[in-house]
Amino acid sequence: MRRLSLIACILLLSTGVTYAQKQRKLKPGWNLFSPQQDIQLGKEAAAQVEKQVAIVDNRELTDYIAGIGKKLASQPEAGQFPYSFKVVYDKSINAFALPGGPAFVHTGLISAADNEAQMAGVLAHEISHVALRHGTSQVTKAQAVQLMFGLGGSLLGGGLLGQLAQLGAGLGANSLLLKFSRSAETEADLLGTRIMAKSGYDPVEMARFFEKLEAEEKSSGRSIPQFLSDHPSPGNRVKAVEAEIRLMPARQYSKGDSARLHREQAVVKSLPVPKKANTDFRNAGNPATARPSAQTKQYRSGGLAFSYPANWEIFQQDQANEITVASREGIVQSNGNAEIGYGAIIGVREASDAGNLEQSTRGYINQILQSNRTMQQSGQRQRSFQLSGAPALLNVFYSQSSYEGQREVDAIITARHPQGLFYMILISPEAEYSHAQAAFDQMIQSVQFAR
Repeated sequence: MRRLSLIACILLLSTGVTYAQKQRKLKPGWNLFSPQQDIQLGKEAAAQVEKQVAIVDNRELTDYIAGIGKKLASQPEAGQFPYSFKVVYDKSINAFALPGGPAFVHTGLISAADNEAQMAGVLAHEISHVALRHGTSQVTKAQAVQLMFGLGGSLLGGGLLGQLAQLGAGLGANSLLLKFSRSAETEADLLGTRIMAKSGYDPVEMARFFEKLEAEEKSSGRSIPQFLSDHPSPGNRVKAVEAEIRLMPARQYSKGDSARLHREQAVVKSLPVPKKANTDFRNAGNPATARPSAQTKQYRSGGLAFSYPANWEIFQQDQANEITVASREGIVQSNGNAEIGYGAIIGVREASDAGNLEQSTRGYINQILQSNRTMQQSGQRQRSFQLSGAPALLNVFYSQSSYEGQREVDAIITARHPQGLFYMILISPEAEYSHAQAAFDQMIQSVQFAR
């Protein structure tokens, strides 16, 4: 009996080990959109993207990227979406895929890859976001009530993108369709690993490329590449991918055709600069075009209300805990990244020391200073006042503007909030501040917290 009990225990333990080593099941999350609506939304968004960016018209380069993409998209894990792959002339390191399958790869990403497997890794990662329907799932989570009751049955009709734009979830800077959470990034890494492996590419190269971007950002002190700003690192990517590989059947992996990649990188260098390059949110033009108007609109959501210039827009951040308020001309390109040059960032952050406003403010400002090494004190003393009946502080800084050759004024307002620390960063080129001040003052005075 003792021997039988021992055998039974061994069998139970071995069964537990086998179960623990099974691959994590990945499937799309809660979603009020149907897969067919993902496809419709992707088509509408792709049409808008192609009006705003410079699509590369080079058959060799386009066929190369599309060939890698189709090889990856043919794997069962990619689902049945009608994937397409186009190259965008943009020196920033970025790639993105819209719901339903349209994918775009920047020339800057092609130039930055060390091998073809790294290129394939980024595409496999983007395909995974489509297959797991992360974009429309995030919109569902952030705008569930409005989707169910505000739009009602209209989601079944046409013009999805325009309807989402009315909810602040359209296609723009910090769009929920394209800006992912860390949990979504983990899922895309795991599914991307499986897609790469079945396509014959070494999946570790995907994680190595992402970590290469992170390392370059840390060593240079520059703002993060656009890809990383939209795809926050879940951490330990190489280890996570290696662990996933151990759960798959053993096979030989390849880094791809290095000679072909180098040839296409040479093609990228020889491309003529199109007139349309880096448009929309990446056009660092005249800041006067981004000036706030005297007319206002009202924002009200999640217990926060304020008015803002009627010619500016609300761009929702991930998890709906931070928003950007700016005109499209106020979001510009700097070092290949989309940055706010004229507008406001507003949000609430958890703070264990929120009861001590001075201390929590210092902690928040120190974080900002670490990520922006050009920022420095203006010389103005910290000012205390009341914001929506709560104690508030104003600190003014100068930094290098996203508009080339200009200095920027950053007015940072912090206040006690029922959920932690409220913050509002008002951003303007110094030469424009006299035009912005009235609008900024009006925004501050209009802030209301729900209690």
